[in-house]
Amino acid sequence: MQSKQLFKGILAGLAVILMVTVPAVAQMVDPDLKGYTPVSGVSGSIKSVGSDSMNNEMTLWAEGFLSFYPNVQIEIEGKGSSTAPVALIAGTAQFGPMSRAMKAKEIDDFEKRYGYKPTALRTSIDMLAVYVNKDNPIQGLSLQQLDAIFSKGRRGGATKDIRTWGDLGLTGEWANAPISLYGRNAASGTYGFFKENALFGGDYKDEVKEQPGSSSVVQGVARDKFGIGYSGIGYRTADVRVVALSPTADGTPVEASPENAYTGEYPLARFLYVYINHRPGSQLDPLRREFVRYIFSRQGQEDVVKDGYYPVPALIAEEDLATVGIQ
Repeated sequence: MQSKQLFKGILAGLAVILMVTVPAVAQMVDPDLKGYTPVSGVSGSIKSVGSDSMNNEMTLWAEGFLSFYPNVQIEIEGKGSSTAPVALIAGTAQFGPMSRAMKAKEIDDFEKRYGYKPTALRTSIDMLAVYVNKDNPIQGLSLQQLDAIFSKGRRGGATKDIRTWGDLGLTGEWANAPISLYGRNAASGTYGFFKENALFGGDYKDEVKEQPGSSSVVQGVARDKFGIGYSGIGYRTADVRVVALSPTADGTPVEASPENAYTGEYPLARFLYVYINHRPGSQLDPLRREFVRYIFSRQGQEDVVKDGYYPVPALIAEEDLATVGIQ
């Protein structure tokens, strides 16, 4: 749960800045973000390997960047966050999008190869949403209930397993209907984040139908009246409902709304990262430098909004640009 506490701590520091304008900021980028202006001398090719949840986001950034540099070549491969560290260590990718923070071993493996740690850029904010079919009347769930639904061990403290919708208080045709589980595969950062934060580090039930992508989870729930699954908020469709979540068994469920993402009240809010190989004190090559500049520009953060995620404030952008020597 350490990464979750760190995320909430960072957002707590931003709360004063965002207190008055959170709803507006969530719908539009921070006006203090700089617009992107192209420079000369940018050419070559870059490859991104990593998160499936960030595939659309990376594509939008690539399209926006190519509008300024049409001769640049960009390749995007999104098979899961766990593929990003491997590609960065091997040097087969310049950008590693991840929907979770790197694990200690992944950082250690990188450091053994290069002598310094990889650089994490906090590019956007996501809420990992719990989806049910649009006809499902459930109003809210606690993390402890989610744990009892999805996990084998119930580390969250629930006293009994939850297997039917009747176990959650639904009646009528729902009372005896088995809960049909949808999730991601182990290569996914979303899989790991949900395991750590919703299952309290426990193991998934064998019955979870593992899907190859974020959109596949939502599509599965949309087709399955008794289904439930988890995926990024950017993949919401009209055929599913997002369930409000409570961090405690006796708490009030919190809606997956923009303001609750920024304040950290929604219990499954997270940063979406892009990792790069940057030797401390050195300068990025022009191509990588400008792509990073574009991500944190006004246009780049507008792309974040287009994909259904939430833009980072200028303060976060400035801090992370400074870590790679960009003013």
